[in-house]
Order: sequence, then C-alpha cells, then structure tokens
Amino acid sequence: MAPNLDFAPFATVRDIDNAAGKPEHPLLDLFKDSDVGVVGLGHTYGLAQKAGPGRGINRGPWQTHYMELSLSRHPSFSPRPGPVLVVVADGVGVAPPGPSNAVTEAATPTLDALTNGVRSIQLAAHGEAVGLPSDDDMGNSEVGHNALGAGRIFAQGAKLVNKAIADGTVFETAVWREVVERGQSGTVHFIGLHSDGNIHSHTHQLYQLMEQAAAANVTSACVHILLDGRDTPPRSALSYIEQTEDVVAELNERYAANFRIASGGGRMAITMDRYEADWGMVERGYRCHTHGEGRPFASATQAVETMYAESDKGDQYLDAFVVTNDGVPVGTMADGDAVVFFNFRGDRAIEISQAYEDPDFDKFDRGTHPDVLFAGMLQYDGDALVPKKYLVDPPHIDRTMSEYLCAEGVASFAISETQKFGHVTYFWNGNRSGYIDEALELYVEIPSDNVEFNEAPAMKAAEITDATIAALRSGKYQFGRINFANGDMVGHTGDLAAAIEAMETVDASVAKLLEVIEEVGGILIYTADHGNADIMYTESSSGQRTPQTSHTLSPVPFVIFDPGYANDYQLTPPPDAGLTHVAATVLNLLGFQAPDDYQPSLLSFP
Repeated sequence: MAPNLDFAPFATVRDIDNAAGKPEHPLLDLFKDSDVGVVGLGHTYGLAQKAGPGRGINRGPWQTHYMELSLSRHPSFSPRPGPVLVVVADGVGVAPPGPSNAVTEAATPTLDALTNGVRSIQLAAHGEAVGLPSDDDMGNSEVGHNALGAGRIFAQGAKLVNKAIADGTVFETAVWREVVERGQSGTVHFIGLHSDGNIHSHTHQLYQLMEQAAAANVTSACVHILLDGRDTPPRSALSYIEQTEDVVAELNERYAANFRIASGGGRMAITMDRYEADWGMVERGYRCHTHGEGRPFASATQAVETMYAESDKGDQYLDAFVVTNDGVPVGTMADGDAVVFFNFRGDRAIEISQAYEDPDFDKFDRGTHPDVLFAGMLQYDGDALVPKKYLVDPPHIDRTMSEYLCAEGVASFAISETQKFGHVTYFWNGNRSGYIDEALELYVEIPSDNVEFNEAPAMKAAEITDATIAALRSGKYQFGRINFANGDMVGHTGDLAAAIEAMETVDASVAKLLEVIEEVGGILIYTADHGNADIMYTESSSGQRTPQTSHTLSPVPFVIFDPGYANDYQLTPPPDAGLTHVAATVLNLLGFQAPDDYQPSLLSFP
C-alpha cells in the first residue's frame, strides 16, 4: 500500500545545493524496497533529468503568458472534494470481442464493470477527429494526447506535411534551398521510417522530396531506410523496398543521377529511440548511416531476405545493414553533405537529430563527425529547438487545458513510465517541454525496462499506480493524469498472450485506483488515446493468422467513475464525440466552464 504523504510539490533548488544535506523527496519512499528508480520528479529536485519531450524546464514565452488566461466558475456544478484523475489506458480500443481482441479476451472484471456502466461511451480517436488527413488514418499516442490536452482539433504532422508538399511551400523554404545547394556538390541523405504507415512518416512524402531534389540538379542522394513492421504488417519491408527501388531507378534514368538505398535496419533496433531509453539504438543507427558500419549486403532486398531466413523476427527488430559495392559502402557521409530526416512525428526523431546537429554531443562517441547540414521534416521539440533547421512548421497549439488550470491555481500531477512520460507532459501540453508552473505541477517519470515488452507485459503499471495513490492521498492536487503504456507497447509486439496479460495488469491497477478515488471523494475518468491491443491479428479466408502490430481505427472508451454522483449531470455526447471533447468535460468536473472555442463538453447539466 502506498504511504500517506504530506509534502510540498517540489523541493527548491536552495534545498539541494549542499549534497551532504540534501533532503529526500518523500515520493522516493515508494521505491526504497525496489530496484526501480524515479527518474523525473520535476526539474528542481536534482534527480536525473533528460533532454527532450517533457523534460527540463526550458521556459519560453508561452510559459509567461498563461496567467493572462482565466476560466469562469460553472454556474450549476461544484467540484467533488477530491481530485479528478484521468487514466489513459494507452492502445486500448473498443473492437468486437473475439480471439484476436486482447482487451476482451483478458480477465478484466474492473474494466468490464466500468465500460458496461451507465456513464460509459466511446470516442473517436483517429482520422479527422484528431487532426489527421482522413478517417483512414490511424490515431497515435502523440496526436491523441495533443487532443486530450488541447480541447480542439489541430492539423497534425502528416496533414501539415501533405499540405506543404502539395502547395509547394516546403520547396520554397531557405532550408530546402540549403539542402539542394549542398546536394548539387555533395550528397543528400534521406533518413526515416520506410513505410506508408502514416504514423511517423509516409514513403510518398519521401518520394516527393527525392523528385524535387533530382529536378533541382541534385545528382547524388542516399536513402537510409528504417524498417517498420509496427505500424504496418510485421514482415512488409520488401514491398516498400521494391517501391523505392522503382522510384530510384526512374529518377536515375530521367535525371542521369545516382540515387540509391545505402543502409537500414529495424526501427526498434537502430536510430529511432525515444525519451533516452536506449542511446545504444541511436549510436548503432548513427554509425550505420554515417560511417557505413553494419552487416554488408549487395542490396537492401538481399539484407532483408537473408535476415528473414535466419530468424522469425519482424521488420522492426532487424539488425543494421549497409549496402556495399565491391565491399565498399555506397552511402557514407562526408563534409558538405546534407541530411534530411523525413519523419514528421517528433518523439523518435529528437535523439538522432541531436546526434547530427549538437556540436557538444556527448551521449556516445560519434567518431569523425562530418560537417553536414541537418534538417528535420518538422521541428520535433519547439522549446529545445530540435532540430534547428526544419522544412515544415509544426502545429501551434495554444491555450491548453494545463495552461488554464495553472492560471486558476489548480495543482496537478502527471505520472507515467519512460515510454509514455512525454505523452502526459510534452504532448498533453501542446508539444512544449517543461513545466507551465513548477509551483503547481508535479511530473513523475518511472524508468521503463529496456526489454522487449512482451517479455515483461506488466511494465511499470504497479509503480505508476503506487505513485498515483500517493499523490491522490497527499491532498495536494485537484487534478491528475496518468498513462498505462501496457496495451500499446505490448500490443506492438504482436504477442497475443502477452497483450492479454498486459490488459489484466491494467485492470488490477485501475481497481486499486478506484478504491482510493472513492476514499478521497474524487472522480476517475478512464479512457484511451487510440486502439492497438483490441486487434492483435488478422485472419485470412484459409484461417492463416498474421500478427497485427499496428494501431487500429477503433474508437476508445470514455468512462466516468464518480462515487459522489447525485444526478447533477448527464453524459450526453454529441454525434462526433472524440478525444478533443475530453478537456471541456474535465474542466466542468473541476467546477469550471470550458473556453468558448473548446470542443463541447460530453456533459449536460440541469
């Protein structure tokens, strides 16, 4: 059982100046008997802090303007005495029950009772409801948490990039002109996730960049492909390689150019780490793409076919490879080259961006680091300015729910493990790093295990639960948000049995939280950011099952658990109810009217 706590949200910097007299933050008591450490307890406490989404203070102008905001008190509803807690069960969609649905196959009596209760509905979490180009586009954790925290629909990465390519503005930027100028005398290197999954990237956007580079007299370009198998079928890399090889051949013939695939590897093996969980991934990718260090093959096709034959690993886990000609890598980087990272999603793009552009980079030895121009498709962290050069402006998300709550003096906390910590902080707060008001907010990060998640499907749900219970019982906070990563991270492995266990872990954690919410007189909202674990495989007409590791188009649950309910509101969702309607709903339950331009609340009041 988590201890009762009586502490201020932060220790001050003055308190920790002298290491010998450094006070111990009471929340660490939760982990004294465990080998789990708390990485993030706010920037002020002096615990290990990492650069990137949701970490550090990085105060910007946006953090000085929130006090200009204000909310009106709700005319008919007074908040409960205890806090409102939003529980995001990441990757837990609502799909028809059946053997491929880990959500319904799991023994989850608590979640079943919630989702079958009277204050339970479903919300759209994909496509246009969260700012993506069409309803054929799967939602993801980043846009999902943007929507939850912003209360409005903003055009998101893929949509922004598609528009900039379609109207040509991306090719009119000074950064693109610099890329072309470098490529006219050297080589342009395109690095990114090589699929049409449309979660991190899209190959059609890559092809447009390649076409425009060739048309602008860039005669040498290399494509460094990160194999997907996560937002696409597990072993689909060969089809994408074939498409790209066709594009390369056509451009080379039409423009007398030398475009080629130069290196690659699985997205969970190289390059695309996030939240500093595994810098070794980034180092392997950097050395592969930059210096040509990796297993040599005559072609990308040969590399993938060989590794398929050697194991049953999916694309995302395949090792780094290098395409060679007579034993020499065909695409190493040199002084004067340009590098374009063509992912539009930020979380897994930040670390490799830092490796290429940070002059004081110290996370690993880069060897002889070439003088290259590095540009991202977008700026992946607007406060840390990573990268410094980018092709398309990211969405400007202003006046988030967190800003309004800080303006009203509402104390809050955000808790998750490393894999989703940035989602309940950085993405929830509108793609901005750091605190809005460190005197009112507590951000807690619990380190994720550095293993394949089907090997440990419980992940850090128990630790997140204990930390949340401690915060709830402290009496210091009126609002909290947490994320259980299990459904998404285990769902991505394609392991049905592990995903079922993951869901049962979430169920047990939510059961504990419901007890404490009732104890403190609060309200718990149970929801998700997108689907994943709800469809774990597809089945052909012949009965052959193929693991599905991608997100789904499923709606997500939205449930209000309110022990103090006295018919003082009704759950009356509009026909288009989606994740952006949650912010206004939370504000209502905290006793405020939502801003006029927020998506309407899911509640009506007598």
